[in-house]
Amino acid sequence: MAPPIEEDWSDSDEELGSEVETSVLLGVPDGPITSVNELVDAAVSRIGGHPAFLPANEPAISSSQCKICSFPMELLVQMWCPFEDSPMDRALYVWGCANPGCQRKDGSVRAWRGLRFNEKYAAKLEAKLARKRARLEAERQAQLAKQPSKTNPFSLKTPSNPNPFGLGAQIFGDTSPASGTERPSNDTEEDQSAEDEVESDTESTSSEKSLLTAMTNTTLLDSPWKAAPAYTPPLYLSTASEYLPPQPKTRIPSGVDVLDPATEGGKDISWAFEPYENSLEVDQVFERFTKRVGYEGEQCIRYELHGTPLPFSSDKIFESLFPIPASDPLPVTKPDFKIVLPQKRTYSPTSSILSPCPSCKGKRTFECQLMPNLINILRNTDDTINKKLTDEERRSAVQRALKGGTEKGMEWGTCMIFSCENDCRIDADGKEIKDVWQEELVLVQWDV
Repeated sequence: MAPPIEEDWSDSDEELGSEVETSVLLGVPDGPITSVNELVDAAVSRIGGHPAFLPANEPAISSSQCKICSFPMELLVQMWCPFEDSPMDRALYVWGCANPGCQRKDGSVRAWRGLRFNEKYAAKLEAKLARKRARLEAERQAQLAKQPSKTNPFSLKTPSNPNPFGLGAQIFGDTSPASGTERPSNDTEEDQSAEDEVESDTESTSSEKSLLTAMTNTTLLDSPWKAAPAYTPPLYLSTASEYLPPQPKTRIPSGVDVLDPATEGGKDISWAFEPYENSLEVDQVFERFTKRVGYEGEQCIRYELHGTPLPFSSDKIFESLFPIPASDPLPVTKPDFKIVLPQKRTYSPTSSILSPCPSCKGKRTFECQLMPNLINILRNTDDTINKKLTDEERRSAVQRALKGGTEKGMEWGTCMIFSCENDCRIDADGKEIKDVWQEELVLVQWDV
């Protein structure tokens, strides 16, 4: 008897492998904030409560006013999220109006970013940059020395140097690069150890931590913000990585090479490039949303700087962010007969709906989005802060949130926040400033 043919695929659960970590960070509630010092510390991310501002000058309370009813809105979330290798401390603030008459109208959800220049950290970044420049110059001189004599030794042409600093996200107090910068392959161990020493010093020096807290915290005594409406008690907003079950293996002919999914920093990002089929029969967008959220029903925030938003439904916002691609005209004659595949939609970061930054005119980039479970958390804070939900209870909570109709009146499915990709800090005269309070773009997909 011939030996059985070994297949390179299987639909057995045992062979599917472990869960896959994506490039998305999830914000989840993590108990009430009771420390007075942490309540006034802008570096403490939170759900509900009152804001703790970064800028030295407290912003006007009009920042939180609903553009429909003009009443101050409650703070939904505050996130500590400085860009990687940036001298600016950074926090994101999102307010939402619970007035039923303001739902489904632009201006009932607003987001602001607060920046403050951190001089001590800026000095460390400058020292790091100086070492990088010195190393690159030494490499250039070494290359010139090895070139043939016919090369002009006085040429000013130098190889293009990679940007030593890349954008990333230190989200909720943790470091998670959103777009990594490749380190030159010939980095010396000495340079690497020097940079590691700087990073280690930044993280471990208690005096710096105290300095940061002193720089970012502020009290609301004798301030109109103290009397502003708020969801209480405020909850810690903690970070959790998103894990998805691996995609099932497919049957492929023998001898065919299969490319691995796109990865970034060891994390699977192929989910970000999945196309949406253009179908009128079912709302595949909503089906995909509920399936993706169902893997971690406790999520309140999805954070992926420069990433891809997860649309809630097939509305005008989806049509703009995920446009139908251009296609060839349909064949009209038999000789021109060909198979026309269903049209697929992919995310367009250059969509016309993403208005440029009003300060620097730079592009907007996706940063994060609020999830339906946040409404449940804000509504049922008193009942859930001390209760550990089971998987079934979490799934039920997600379904209730997706159906809307909450007591607080908020009816959105998801709120997508797009920030200035430059994280600019310029005033009306085009000069750099140390404190920034800038409103960002919010696109709301309302409950269906």
